Amino acid sequence: MKRLYDAGAHFALPRARRHPSAVPFIFNTKDRTDIFDLEETSKRLHGAHEFVRDLAKKGKTLVFVGGKNEVIAAVKEAAERVGAPYVAGRWIGGTLTNFKNIRKRIDRLEKLMEERGAGQLEKYTKRERLMIDREIDELLGRFGGIVSLRDLPGALFVVDTRHENTAVREANQLGIPVLGLSSSDCDFALIQYPIPANDTSVKSVRFVTESIADAYQEGKVPAK
Repeated sequence: MKRLYDAGAHFALPRARRHPSAVPFIFNTKDRTDIFDLEETSKRLHGAHEFVRDLAKKGKTLVFVGGKNEVIAAVKEAAERVGAPYVAGRWIGGTLTNFKNIRKRIDRLEKLMEERGAGQLEKYTKRERLMIDREIDELLGRFGGIVSLRDLPGALFVVDTRHENTAVREANQLGIPVLGLSSSDCDFALIQYPIPANDTSVKSVRFVTESIADAYQEGKVPAK
């Protein structure tokens, strides 16, 4: 709990912005700002760790999601460290619900990058190569973090489920569990494994995201 406190995880949002579903996670209100009950947050984070470890042990994939400017770096770094796919930027609608077609776009990206790496684009004109480079850059910007995702994931870890509402609703539609680092303005009814905490502070986001990544890595590594 001390590490959560030191990271500022207890700071929620002004009471006026509180979603009704956040009430069970609020300890009190100070200067019109809600304060999370860190004992409850710690318990929920522990439960999320257990779920993620078990998910990884079963060989299932966890996708890290966070598109707000202040959280992109933390999400990307944590996911890359443990070899997990991620969306650190704008969520493309249909990433889950239209995954078959999204995967075709990723396959196209992999094919173009392989051809470029092998020098097979030299047969094209300079203008054509420029157009292909632009297509690669565009596809990387959209799908670069999920190139390794061959099938639908086992779960999503989402930073700010209100901001990433499209991703959450797609997961809900397909029955894919959502772990959500969510502040008091989020709808906790949409989250199977809620982690009520400050979802804007870089320190808070980094602490929770790294701890989820650690649990995922622990599950991937066979016990000796």
